[in-house]
Amino acid sequence: MSELSSLDPVLARLYATRGVTTVAQLDYGLARLAPVSLLDNIDAGVELLLSKRDQRIIVIGDFDVDGATSTALMLRCLRAYGFADVGYLVPNRFEYGYGLTPEIVRVAAGREPALIVTVDNGVSSVAGVRDAQAHGIPVLVTDHHLPGAELPAAEVIVNPNLAGSKFPSRNLAGVGVAFYLMAALGRALEQGGQQGAAKIPARYLDLVALGTVADVVPLDHNNRILVQQGLSRIRKGMAVAGIRALLTQSGRQLTQTVSTDLGFVAGPRINAAGRLDDMSVGIECLLTDDDASAQQYARQLDKINKERRNIEATMREQAFAYVESIDAKKWPSCVCVYEQSWHQGVVGLIASRVRERCHRPVIAFARETEGLLKGSARSIPGVHVRDLLEAVSSMHPDLIVRFGGHAMAAGLTIAEEHYQDFTTAVSDQLERLYPEADFSGAIVSDGVLPESAFCLQFAKSLREAGPWGSGFPEPLWNGDFTILEQRTVGENHLKLRVRRADGGAAIDAIAFNQAGPSYRGVVQLAYKLDVNEYRGVETPQLVVEQISALQNATA
Repeated sequence: MSELSSLDPVLARLYATRGVTTVAQLDYGLARLAPVSLLDNIDAGVELLLSKRDQRIIVIGDFDVDGATSTALMLRCLRAYGFADVGYLVPNRFEYGYGLTPEIVRVAAGREPALIVTVDNGVSSVAGVRDAQAHGIPVLVTDHHLPGAELPAAEVIVNPNLAGSKFPSRNLAGVGVAFYLMAALGRALEQGGQQGAAKIPARYLDLVALGTVADVVPLDHNNRILVQQGLSRIRKGMAVAGIRALLTQSGRQLTQTVSTDLGFVAGPRINAAGRLDDMSVGIECLLTDDDASAQQYARQLDKINKERRNIEATMREQAFAYVESIDAKKWPSCVCVYEQSWHQGVVGLIASRVRERCHRPVIAFARETEGLLKGSARSIPGVHVRDLLEAVSSMHPDLIVRFGGHAMAAGLTIAEEHYQDFTTAVSDQLERLYPEADFSGAIVSDGVLPESAFCLQFAKSLREAGPWGSGFPEPLWNGDFTILEQRTVGENHLKLRVRRADGGAAIDAIAFNQAGPSYRGVVQLAYKLDVNEYRGVETPQLVVEQISALQNATA
């Protein structure tokens, strides 16, 4: 008998299809985390930090949510541990570029630190580490990105993706790596007599959850523990002031927070600061303990995010116009899009939107500096985009100036004069490496939801069954439904009232950003079952991902 047989049969099937085979894999207690001691070089990292406890330390992060949460987590912990002088720098993407560059090292050196600690970057910063050491500054790299052919000569590198690593969870986000290092440091301090130090990192699991979800790393069991523990703190009102402010200003109930609230509400607002302005606004939002200041930072981030959405809308229209001007049968294996006027901080979002339209890897480019283009790549399951870029770089050494990233997302810089050659080369290499790549865009469904599950109780149980996210997707169902009512709400959303085609009670549905077509009769829906709260009343609701007309439908 399966270990999952004691669960609701629908939930048991959901878990089984997501690789869960034992009830222990659904235990999200902190005791189930992969042991801190197994993370490569973590003891050496702790020793290096302790050796600089009474001197100046500068944390250098990345300009995305993972980098912001990593920076805030490390500063909060180090300061709570009593480290004398801890500050941070985040490279402005428009001035310094990504990572520990020689340019940001020069800025850091002006502060005369005794140690530089990188978070969510550094494993590819060969030149930056070399320059830091030339200034007499040792470097502790904490990162989760895949290393290149050459590692920087840092004093210590803590990264679960180093060659030969036996750490059980290579999917840690940058903030997960930072959490592990701070946990190891806390234990060392407690063993040295600093009572309560070992418990300090767990106070900030809400930061770990936010960074992990927003960076779209796979939610293996270890990451689900980190996210679930962070969500628990948020629901109990124990999150940092900035996360509380970002969620409540957006109309979210803290007690009902789920992983999608982190990925689609709090995350984009912090990300917007790094895309358009200065990520220090987002970091300060996560560092403050003053509610009034947190609210002010949250309003500022919301304003920046609205500006980002306006810029994105214009760029998205231009990108869609380009791909729609080409016969879909002639789309290249890797779609590249570029306009001189595009904002380099937003190209990653455009790559994601075009990928959704074309169902294949996409790289969107903007002008970085005169003669150079900054690209952001987004991939599809089965195509490792960083490996793809490495193959292009190996076969055509002059095409890519620099690159780095993950399986599903990567960044790169190329010379503008090489753009056309690059677009050809990247598609050629994709076809060579991934001849079976699936460009169909087919939606993978969990099947037809039983009639008995169309209720508030089961919708709530699905929320509690998570956390859902990358690699552990939220359940998606399909079925035939009769359209009873429909109307447009908000800017572009389709509000529906539907009933299963084979009978049953009517239920509300919402299709975000799908207003336009008018449907009649029976349609097939691909949907998620969620809980809608309106004026304190909770009801089950279908969140529609796709509508396919079956009969008597008009567009």
